[in-house]
Amino acid sequence: MNLLFDEKLKKLIELAIQQSRIVEQSIGKCINGLLSNREDLLLEVINKDEPEMDKMENEIDELCTNILARFQPEAKELRIVLMIFKMNNDFERMSDMAANIAESALFLIKNPQLKPYIDIPRMANECLKMIRSCIDSFVACDSSLLYEVIKSDTFVDQLHEQIIRELITFMLNDPRTIERALHIERISKNFERIADLATNIAEDIIFIIDGKVVKHSKNA
Repeated sequence: MNLLFDEKLKKLIELAIQQSRIVEQSIGKCINGLLSNREDLLLEVINKDEPEMDKMENEIDELCTNILARFQPEAKELRIVLMIFKMNNDFERMSDMAANIAESALFLIKNPQLKPYIDIPRMANECLKMIRSCIDSFVACDSSLLYEVIKSDTFVDQLHEQIIRELITFMLNDPRTIERALHIERISKNFERIADLATNIAEDIIFIIDGKVVKHSKNA
């Protein structure tokens, strides 16, 4: 293309990386806030991180549109721009889910703990690993970690199902636990959705790097 195109594409990639870091930080604040009863961390996710992510989403959308209209990239460069355009939406949705998690965590830290938080932190850590692997693979143009990301999605699904089974037992045995159980379920469900989105990103990056379509593939 040309030097201006290279600069804009570099900036776009840097924004995508920055966006992923905000999501990682939000998830970290959510789980630390829940485990440490830190209301300040949870409010920061809702009042600072999510608005920052909304602003960044608009900036990336505008830059993608500008690059496509002005330079009409082709081949790999076009796939990169379209990938970041889609990834932008996925990361913004992850940010919304982190805010949902923070809202439920705010309720839970103000009430007696229903059960030890064991699987919820495991889900959070797995989601963080998945997001980091996606971005590291994207930057390094190396798909080797991404197949593990896809496998991790199944593990997160299993943790979510296990949490649901435990919560049903609590609610059946004592109706007074229902509200707390529903908030725990909401947290678990949002982590499960974050893992789904990370998997979508991994599949898209594999296509960019390897030219291989692995969506809906059981052998991925």
